[in-house]
Amino acid sequence: PMPMDDAITARDAAADPVRVPPFKARYDNFINGEFRPPQSGRYFENLSPVTGLPIGELARSDAADIEAALDAAHAAKDAWGRTSVTERSIKKVPILRGKTVANLFFEASTRTRSTFELAAQRLSADILNLNIGTSATVKGESLLDTLHNLEAMQIDMFVIRHHDSGSAHFFAQHVSPGVSVLNAGDGQHEHPTQAMLDMFTIRRHKQQFENLSVAIVGDIKHSRVARSQIHALNLLNTGEVRVIAPTTLLPDQADKLGVQVYRDFDRGIRDTDVIIMLRLQKERMTGALLPSQEEYFKQYGLTTERLALAKPDAIVMHPGPANRGIEIESSVMDGTQSVILQQVTFGIAVRMAVMSMIASPTAEGE
Repeated sequence: PMPMDDAITARDAAADPVRVPPFKARYDNFINGEFRPPQSGRYFENLSPVTGLPIGELARSDAADIEAALDAAHAAKDAWGRTSVTERSIKKVPILRGKTVANLFFEASTRTRSTFELAAQRLSADILNLNIGTSATVKGESLLDTLHNLEAMQIDMFVIRHHDSGSAHFFAQHVSPGVSVLNAGDGQHEHPTQAMLDMFTIRRHKQQFENLSVAIVGDIKHSRVARSQIHALNLLNTGEVRVIAPTTLLPDQADKLGVQVYRDFDRGIRDTDVIIMLRLQKERMTGALLPSQEEYFKQYGLTTERLALAKPDAIVMHPGPANRGIEIESSVMDGTQSVILQQVTFGIAVRMAVMSMIASPTAEGE
């Protein structure tokens, strides 16, 4: 295992105006293709024996898993975003050279699919993007048969998004040993890497979680992102996690998730450090849960006036896609406190880190 850095070097601090906490993997090793997860014996003790995945389900992870992934993401971000890589004519690192990654997206996606593809490319993997609309599944082939046929093509890693909760775990149970399955979102269950990039974004701006008040606003009931965020924030000992939503968009027994529940937006957002807005998951709603989108924005839309109730240095986040004028005002989305586009950028680093951790020989027991 690589030695841990105790502090950011002067060069690192000068190159990055946003102060970041110490990361445990040296980015020069990362870009030379010599990355190994820090303190692998500890950070990988709770891996699923089937998936070999540190954060396949955040509900089954611990703080060490998440900290390891965040530290690796810092290494990936600093390797990718500094002169060591950006001045190269080919902006790649060789960690997944010779590996093949298949993206299986059974739901629409822009940011997640694109950043997974870019992450794999920048790790030098070969990429297979399966077009579900023209695949044999539309001819009646079962998902399991599709998986086995792709596996016969010597795929090393599957990145899977599916509309059924638990689908990634199901696929992981049926792949051969040594083949990894990475959950890119399964139904209303979890979206682990989105939560990880959100935690990464918070840590880049706020450094520590213990004293933070974080508000998650919107369709909590149908959001896999919200579930993963709540798990991650609680594991990282966040000072206070709030969820703000109308009763119809709150899960049953929401107060048992380790959060403070607010139905009044103005009260819930007051004095918060981080505000995470969620879109309305209309494709997963059954029945009339809201009177209208206009009424929703009036009660739960983030406006400039409402943002003023939070702390002056509060940051605004959104996992996307954001609907302007429904959950967030354009002036807020494009404002100085918004870090929404940074989330997209950091998503590449986080997914590079997770892929490298999964593919690392250390994770396989070396």
